Amino acid sequence: MGFLDKTTLRVAATLLLLFAVLAFCWLAAKPLLAFLFAILFAYLLEPIVAKVQQWTHRGRGLSVAIVYLVMLIGIMIFGAVVGPRMASEAQHLSQSAPTLYERVASGNIAWQVGQQRGWSFDTQQRMQRLLASHREDFTTFLRNTGTRAAALAKNALWIVLIPILAIFFLKDKSSFSQSAQSMVESHRKRELLRSIISDMDEMIAHFVRAQLYLAVISGFVYTVALTSMRVPYSFVLGAIGGILEFVPVVGPAVAAILILGLSFALNYPHLLMVLAFLAIWRGIQDYVISPRVLGGRVELHPLAALFGVLAGAEIGGVIGVYLAVPLIAALRILWKRWTTYSREDLDETKEATEVSQKAA
Repeated sequence: MGFLDKTTLRVAATLLLLFAVLAFCWLAAKPLLAFLFAILFAYLLEPIVAKVQQWTHRGRGLSVAIVYLVMLIGIMIFGAVVGPRMASEAQHLSQSAPTLYERVASGNIAWQVGQQRGWSFDTQQRMQRLLASHREDFTTFLRNTGTRAAALAKNALWIVLIPILAIFFLKDKSSFSQSAQSMVESHRKRELLRSIISDMDEMIAHFVRAQLYLAVISGFVYTVALTSMRVPYSFVLGAIGGILEFVPVVGPAVAAILILGLSFALNYPHLLMVLAFLAIWRGIQDYVISPRVLGGRVELHPLAALFGVLAGAEIGGVIGVYLAVPLIAALRILWKRWTTYSREDLDETKEATEVSQKAA
């Protein structure tokens, strides 16, 4: 057998193709991410578009246009009702942020909070020294946050393109699937591809919609509860809590730390009440609401989800955190379908061998 036999050439070609695909993904990361989030956005609107098409008995394009128009009107109404309060709180918070930062970073807030809460002089002094010793950490955190915010603003064009690109996916979703399947000649491999597409379609659709439901529920509960407890900036904190619910595992923890930290920094007198609410709500969300909304469609162990989130944060930052769970679930589907296909292929090969041996 020669060194460059067919098997060696096939393996080398596969590796070169893999490296080429990885290089392309690295170089075209921004447009690929825009397309990926456009697909997720299309999955979010797909059931609504299907219902509108069923009601109107019109074409797919007109149904998509109607959904986008209604969605735009809804956003405008929501902005008119809640927007002024949220904008006012956000403006006031941004104006007081430098003073608030200086009080926390210097540790002087410990004296104000300690006197109101009856801390001893030694406790106030230790807290002041502890905060002051981490001043550099606070500065680094704010600098990194500002850098990420600037990067997000710089890529605002890609964010605007997401709902536009989603129109094409919504309009021609079925044709994309049929085109992909038509490229496979083998009947068994075409069946494998069809089953993978079906499983991924169901998983992604359920995951995206479930995340939206959980985010809306959390945002509403945060806003109502914090407002009733008279926590400062309750509308802004409620909106942030709802948005962070989109980030699995890590998002809710960040929201709780942010709410408690800001309440402490603003010298809110009922921190234990806020802490109790966050603990109770997390338990209700994780063990009552989330299992019923997510169901078993994603089928990931919490440890696997946590590992994916941490790995995604290291690889892709905030975007990696959000995409980690559906990507791991997609890999699980690929592995499950491929092992089933390989097992059936092996069984058929054994059966054919036995038949040929008996015939001989």
